[in-house]
Amino acid sequence: MIFVILAMMLNLVTLTIAAPKEKLMVYTSMKEHLIGQLRDGFLTKYPGVQFDYYSAGAGKLMAKIATERQAGKIAADVIWTSEIPDFYQMKAEGILEKYVSPEASKIVSPVKDKDGYFTPARLGTLGIAYNTNKIKNPPTKWEDLLGREFEGGFGIANPALSGTAMVSVTMIVENLGWDYIEKLRANGAKMGQGSGQVVDDTAMGDLKACIAVDYITISKIEKGATLGFAYTSQMLVIPSPLAIFKNTPNLGTAKKFVDFMLSKEGQTIIANSLTLPIRQDVPIVKNVGLVTPEEAVKRAMPIDYEQLIINKPAIIDKFTAIMTK
Repeated sequence: MIFVILAMMLNLVTLTIAAPKEKLMVYTSMKEHLIGQLRDGFLTKYPGVQFDYYSAGAGKLMAKIATERQAGKIAADVIWTSEIPDFYQMKAEGILEKYVSPEASKIVSPVKDKDGYFTPARLGTLGIAYNTNKIKNPPTKWEDLLGREFEGGFGIANPALSGTAMVSVTMIVENLGWDYIEKLRANGAKMGQGSGQVVDDTAMGDLKACIAVDYITISKIEKGATLGFAYTSQMLVIPSPLAIFKNTPNLGTAKKFVDFMLSKEGQTIIANSLTLPIRQDVPIVKNVGLVTPEEAVKRAMPIDYEQLIINKPAIIDKFTAIMTK
């Protein structure tokens, strides 16, 4: 009897050692603190997963993926960035896995893939950051930025360097026309560097105001920067899609991660990072200038992302020509 028990225990130990651990690799352009908090939340729910991530700019990620595809295998299971055109491109190239999460029915977003190859997991917004020592009347509409108070001191990040700036410029052009960009320049508007840099320049007083990412600006305000943050009536809303790569060996775990990201628990972590969740039942951080997801979607400027893939070089060239003349 003792030998039987010992044999059973040995078999149990052997099975435990041999049992493969679930794995997950996420490529993301999100900041380390956000993906780190999401990882911790996911591992609390699924402690048996070996979770790794690689955080870099979207352009660098796409270059990495291209290199890996040439080598015959994409190392990531999931990708999460704010570069929506990249997701349409990857879908067209057939490298994404179709997956519609049970949580997807609860999201609100101006962008949804009807075929289910990617799903928004965050509503990134851009508003106007302004130096409170220089601007006393925060803008409420785009025409306000053409006024004397903003003369010679309004900045927009370089769309060749910043993906969010690229989409923002395209939204403005599609909804307000190139004439508006010309008028901005005539009022002394400037093209800056990256999205974070123009906010820093505004805080320092080198600019009076700029188009600014929500969480970048609000986090600086909370740290004491002389900045304010305001939305115009027509908003710049850029969802951050999430997708699973086709032929991943960790499909089940990847689906669990997508479900977690879209769940109330995952969206609460995202909302607490000073940006907008994609669920109506997750509260936003109050008293920092944010609006609800429903309000953001209602006020969002429309944009044709698939057309943007084609027009991107021409838009960058024309914007640069206007802003440097």
